[in-house]
Amino acid sequence: MTRSAAREIAIQLGFSVAASGVSPQAAVEEFFEPEHYASMEREDAMYRERPSKRDQKFILDSVAGVTQRREELDGYIGKYAKGWRTERISRSAAAILRQAIYEILYMPDVPDAASMDEAVELAKGYEDPDVVAFINGVLGGFYRGEVSGEDKPAQETENG
Repeated sequence: MTRSAAREIAIQLGFSVAASGVSPQAAVEEFFEPEHYASMEREDAMYRERPSKRDQKFILDSVAGVTQRREELDGYIGKYAKGWRTERISRSAAAILRQAIYEILYMPDVPDAASMDEAVELAKGYEDPDVVAFINGVLGGFYRGEVSGEDKPAQETENG
């Protein structure tokens, strides 16, 4: 299974956990039960390949981490969603943004560029072009403002 497919499953499960209140562990275990997973294969070709143990760990870690840090992640989304009211952001766009920001902050083995690029690509399958551009803008602003330091005033980025 590709990392892109594992990421998409993590986003879908995170969305489900947020809506249902089920624990991330329970949601992941139920999702990967053989009968349930086989039923998913009939609906979408993405599920034809069963995730490896490594992919399942990525999915569980993502869903649990995003769930645990949702308030923090939503704070970043609100901070960088320039021109958009938080309630205007669709649930799928918010789930994609949470996943990407979580990966950037808490998954050092995942390249930041991959997290951002994959988020934008995934959004193209769920959202209109203006929302895809919005996701790209939020992630770019977040990265410049929180990770790379490009948006910080010159006196803060110099040697002290």
